[in-house]
Amino acid sequence: MKSPTKQSNQADKRNPEDRISAGWGTAIRGFRSWLELERGLSANSVEAYVRDVQRLQFFASNLYEKTFTPAEIHAVHIEKFLGQLFDEGLSRNSQSRILSGVRNFSRFLQVENIISGDPLELIDSPRPERKLPDVLSVEEVGSIINAIDLSRKEGIRNRAILETLYSCGLRVSEVVSLRISLIDEVEGMIRVVGKGNKERLIPIGETALNTIARYIEEYRNFLDIEQGYEDTLFLGRRGRELTRQMVFTMFRRTAAEAGIRKSVSPHTFRHSFATHLMESGADIRLVQEMLGHASISSTEIYTHIDQRYLREQIMKFHPRQQTAGKAAGIKTDNKGKAKT
Repeated sequence: MKSPTKQSNQADKRNPEDRISAGWGTAIRGFRSWLELERGLSANSVEAYVRDVQRLQFFASNLYEKTFTPAEIHAVHIEKFLGQLFDEGLSRNSQSRILSGVRNFSRFLQVENIISGDPLELIDSPRPERKLPDVLSVEEVGSIINAIDLSRKEGIRNRAILETLYSCGLRVSEVVSLRISLIDEVEGMIRVVGKGNKERLIPIGETALNTIARYIEEYRNFLDIEQGYEDTLFLGRRGRELTRQMVFTMFRRTAAEAGIRKSVSPHTFRHSFATHLMESGADIRLVQEMLGHASISSTEIYTHIDQRYLREQIMKFHPRQQTAGKAAGIKTDNKGKAKT
């Protein structure tokens, strides 16, 4: 049997890069378990945070002038890391999101007494860009839903997915994981498990409920459902839960068939859901609750979209604006913008 001293000496003779790699690997595995067990985050959130830290690991091992381990992280390392993200051309929003993952990693290292202080304490996240998301009109939403080919076997399923996305403003991850047992047809409500495994109750429209009932009767009841997916609402032809990518692909194909030329995704239905509610006078706090936003600042972006829509309508229909345009000999398009 080898003595502990000899084992220690042999470990010390490892290549420094191997020791650094082992340190990061152990720390990241512990971080993953901490996110899952202590924080109770969803699988998607865990993977996103781990990818952020793996990015820092690559920087520490390959791009910084002197390699460092998790136990050696200092503020200067984080500042240089942010500089690297900027040089790579990442947007401020992407930089801020990655830094959020690194902040959680720092919190984990402190909990485990791997580091004694917070190296990110004095580091501000990049100011987020307030980019207004693309939205669809009510007519465009209808044209996409109506473009579903109901003669195909999965047509009624796809239509039910789109009706649910728009009726409830769900994320793709929420609609693919929706459970039958969480739908209350009598009250017209569904219980959704969102980010961070947080639950919320959302009203669901009668049209969506009727389409779901038809999907179950005409498609789902004839599937050979795989064990473990008995309560999953939307299933593929093999009786398993759909992936987010399947929904993305279906949505974009259907939007193209509907003649929509905008850059759209299933999330565009979520943006449109919120925007149409705000345009109709819904209270911002109710919209925040239905979307599952932790901060109302995330919901406030839809007030900016509503203001943009309001201005376009005023420019288009206000009698003084029309009179002023005619007096100046200016022709306007259907959005009230001057034609050139």
